[in-house]
Amino acid sequence: MYDNYYFIGIGGIGMSALARYFKYTGKNVSGYDRTPSRLTEQLESEGIMVHYEDRPDLVPINVEKTFVIYTPAIPDDFEELQFVRSHGYSMCKRSRALGEIAAGKDCLAISGTHGKTTTSTLLAHIFTSATDDGCTAFLGGISKNYHTNLLMSNNDVLVAEADEFDRSFHQLHPKIAVVTAVDADHLDIYGTHEAVKESFRIFASQVAADGYVVAKVGAELPTEGIKARLLHYSYDKPCDFYASDIKPLEGGYFSFTLNHPGGKITGCTVGVPGWVNVENAVAASSVALLYGLEPEHIKQALATFCGVERRFDIHVNTPQTAYIDDYAHHPNEIASAISSIREIFAGRHLCGIFQPHLYTRTRDFADGFAEALSGLDSLIMLPIYPARELPIEGVNSEMILDKVTLKDKVLVPKDRLMETIKSRKIDCLVSFGAGDIDRFVPQIEEYLKNV
Repeated sequence: MYDNYYFIGIGGIGMSALARYFKYTGKNVSGYDRTPSRLTEQLESEGIMVHYEDRPDLVPINVEKTFVIYTPAIPDDFEELQFVRSHGYSMCKRSRALGEIAAGKDCLAISGTHGKTTTSTLLAHIFTSATDDGCTAFLGGISKNYHTNLLMSNNDVLVAEADEFDRSFHQLHPKIAVVTAVDADHLDIYGTHEAVKESFRIFASQVAADGYVVAKVGAELPTEGIKARLLHYSYDKPCDFYASDIKPLEGGYFSFTLNHPGGKITGCTVGVPGWVNVENAVAASSVALLYGLEPEHIKQALATFCGVERRFDIHVNTPQTAYIDDYAHHPNEIASAISSIREIFAGRHLCGIFQPHLYTRTRDFADGFAEALSGLDSLIMLPIYPARELPIEGVNSEMILDKVTLKDKVLVPKDRLMETIKSRKIDCLVSFGAGDIDRFVPQIEEYLKNV
């Protein structure tokens, strides 16, 4: 019906996966994003036209043959958005488009306030590695196995990262759903933690009656109205799916036994380090087992998983220097990452760089961020990355920094970050944040490899 698909905010991780999907199906795809990035450069290299100015004249002119998909992060006064609305283009939000694609397929959805990107990417890898025809997957990060956030297949299996932002995941009606965490987050959208929990309850209630909801033990998921069978997983607490016989290996890896209702899978390992990835592996494996994949094939797939870019991503690892980059932008994520780093790089001096993401999140979780970051040995703080938000009076990075208990802590502007790093003797460095801190990663890596 539509020949052209136009994306307003095409450089976002979810939007770019959709853009790639429609390009793969033979459509003409183009779009706008605010600034060039490595991801938009990749889209352009794949034949997708991207521009970086608010230019309504660059929207395809054939209204009847053009469908517009936009991200909720785009403000209402954006000229291109006003143009397509006033000229009668067919259009929808990103979440609706994904929901339409997933409808009628065996949707396997991974939700949660953190952990969903690695878990969904691992699940997609299990299907791709363990079956002949793989799966279609819309991922919230770039898989290091496949160097993309979109996998395509001709079967009915669709793995989706179910995003709670803007209640996007209410567009999905999965066959199997995982809930990794129901922490307070996106309070600019929800207002209260209770509203967050209610949103997850609605999502879980949309799982088919003959399907499954697999929730992490301890996740505050209300169960009223859930029709599907409710199961649980854990890192090491006995339940439906959990790890036992957990043994640390060199380099921060682990071996473990995966316990499930049908038996045990012994001698499992995950191809990425950190105890949290054992937990992620249990969650992803639970879905694969419930769908009917062979235990031995799942075990082999776990061992060959290479991880996700910007999720506990180790860039440098020598006896002199280590550097990890992580997307963590919630206090619990930062605390978990620091815990894993302490295990893998025991005894090292751990310096962290943190770029807060959003004024509202900084305001709502300043105490939690300060507590988590106090687990470092030293801290380099950057100004807040505003993303879609306007400044809030009195809200700034100092709100967090003042409460951090470390003696060695400093706030620097972005243009002095590399200078600050070079002025220090770096033993073990980690960068945290969901903003544009990732643009410094290649520079930091290059510098530390040549110190």
